[in-house]
Amino acid sequence: MFASDMLVEVRSHIRYWGFLLLKLAAAAMGAACSLWFLNLFFLPYTEFFQFINYSKFPFDLSYTTLFGVWFLFAYGLFYLAVWDQRYRCRTCLRRLRMPVETGSWGYMLQLGRPQIEYICAYGHGKLNIDEVQISGTVAPEWTEQGDIWAELFAESTTDGKGGDHSDSDYDR
Repeated sequence: MFASDMLVEVRSHIRYWGFLLLKLAAAAMGAACSLWFLNLFFLPYTEFFQFINYSKFPFDLSYTTLFGVWFLFAYGLFYLAVWDQRYRCRTCLRRLRMPVETGSWGYMLQLGRPQIEYICAYGHGKLNIDEVQISGTVAPEWTEQGDIWAELFAESTTDGKGGDHSDSDYDR
């Protein structure tokens, strides 16, 4: 039983990090294609796998400026890939939903520090992110939850008084 649980956990981690690698590869392809498209407009033409036109880069201000804009675009693609991965469920890779603000600076002893809590709509877990990070970067806290929907759909065998039901709620 222990080995199968561990296998499921490893498979979940591989799926999560593999999805990030897939998004990073797509961002790299998008950045490379956009740089190749940029190089089409400047003579002499560069070969497909030579990304920077070295004959124009240090001497042509328009090429150097467009290359700088391309660099910011490429950095933005990679940043968006990592940012999107932060707000995904670790189990099913769906976007986390329903942000709820918890805690308060005024009632810190009662409610704790202000955080934003995102949940998986399928009940796999929740992600707590500090609203303000005063003491440096704090890693978001992922809390795994069991099957929270199972108790809602479980058939009850007793009524509220302790007696047994012979028929379910669907039969009435």
